[in-house]
Amino acid sequence: MFWRGKKKLVHETSHTGEKPYLCTECGKCFGDKGSLVKHGRTHTGVKPYSCAECGKCFGHKGHLLTHERVHTGEKPYSCDVCGKCFGHKISLVTHERSHTDEKP
Repeated sequence: MFWRGKKKLVHETSHTGEKPYLCTECGKCFGDKGSLVKHGRTHTGVKPYSCAECGKCFGHKGHLLTHERVHTGEKPYSCDVCGKCFGHKISLVTHERSHTDEKP
């Protein structure tokens, strides 16, 4: 369990909307320190996660994991209508509009 300040669970901030961690650079607030640290990388340009295959660097581990699909060919998102698969969720969402004629 993660504790903060007056023994209040950090998790509680996700329910209360409390955001006590302030970015001194831009004023954006966060519910936990980890999110503030990750956000700070947008200002510093620090990119601690690098692709073992091509060396490209990322500020967030999730972005690296998504990028690695370029090399592995993994396509975990599939269309329920036609079965076509995609490596990125946004690509699937965009594709699904072709079945409904929905315009963004």
